[in-house]
Amino acid sequence: MWNGYVNNADRALLKVIKYSSPTSAGAECIDPDCSWVEQWVHRAGPRKEIYFEPEEVKAAIVTCGGLCPGLNDVIRQIVFTLETYGVKNIVGIPFGYRGFFEKGLKEMPLSRCLVENINLNGGSFLGVSRGGAKTSEIVDSIQARRIDMLFVLGGNGTHAGANAIHEECRKRKLKVSVVAVPKTIDNDILLMDKTFGFDTAVEEAQRAINSAYIEARSAYHGIGLVKLMGRSSGFIAMHASLSSGQVNVCLIPEVPFTLDGEFGVLRHLEHLLKTKGFCVVCVAEAAGQDLLQKSGATDASGNVIFSDIGVHMQQKIKMHFKDIGVPADVKYIDPTYMVRACRANASDAILCTVLGQNAVHGAFAGFSGITSCICNTHYVYLPITEVIKAPKRVNPNSRMWHRCLTSTGQPDFH
Repeated sequence: MWNGYVNNADRALLKVIKYSSPTSAGAECIDPDCSWVEQWVHRAGPRKEIYFEPEEVKAAIVTCGGLCPGLNDVIRQIVFTLETYGVKNIVGIPFGYRGFFEKGLKEMPLSRCLVENINLNGGSFLGVSRGGAKTSEIVDSIQARRIDMLFVLGGNGTHAGANAIHEECRKRKLKVSVVAVPKTIDNDILLMDKTFGFDTAVEEAQRAINSAYIEARSAYHGIGLVKLMGRSSGFIAMHASLSSGQVNVCLIPEVPFTLDGEFGVLRHLEHLLKTKGFCVVCVAEAAGQDLLQKSGATDASGNVIFSDIGVHMQQKIKMHFKDIGVPADVKYIDPTYMVRACRANASDAILCTVLGQNAVHGAFAGFSGITSCICNTHYVYLPITEVIKAPKRVNPNSRMWHRCLTSTGQPDFH
């Protein structure tokens, strides 16, 4: 007899390190004494008893925000797992939350046969969009379509929307299970080891960094400058710099820096050209925004549109070396859309598979307002309210950031 069921009382530990003091690298203490408090979360997986009758269920899947490697893998696994449970009415909502209210956008019937090979391509089989209608209008549509399960794939903003939908369904006493799957290449969602798409983005970023390295090394006084994605955090830039081993300067939004002056980035680039003859710089898109004029614009999701730090640095570097009479050949690479539009690599494909399966298990267990994720190497369910409090950011006191500094050899740019 198969005994692979997860008990409702099963828990996974949220944090595993007992810090001795607030001065320990990466310490996240709840008080000055760094008290050890055990925090447990629900373990993800199939339950022996299920809440819904599969034959009566109508399930819907929606993908929101920007593209991310692995979206199709998750869609595919959700459909596979729903059919394994016996669900026959599965639909896709096209182009994000917009598909709930935009005239002319019809829900797409989904089946194992239809989604069998969609994981072989990047992008989203269902399409994506930012923003959407009012929560009440979306829930009106859910109610009218008689949807029992809604699977929402997206980042922080999408999770906030999913939680609002969950709360509105509760308010109306609708028996709708709203389950999210965290999607962001930035890896910036709280409490999670990593989000799907991140590993692929870091791997793809290697190609850009390697190109910048080859260009810089092949030129006289070559400087390779690569701008990578990272709206609120510098995880992609940090991990890409660490894994490449070719980056001399890594700039992230969590660590302030100056370009000019004795201890600025430009002076360090002078030193690198003098001692090495070339250098490679990796900068996250949200880094150094205090050095730029604010645009004040926002996208459809309400996110601030950043001024372009990559173009700014390219111009500043060229101008600086021209002013001091030193030749410098600057090669600027921005692989933004290449990084997020590709197919998921093996690591992300496995993560997507498990997250998609667990999302369905959670819905059939009767959970709602949760997200399916990985925490301390274990697959768990977290309340959406806990993960949308703030973006996860690189801790400048963490061992990982200092490993990056050791790898690049860069000083403090203050």
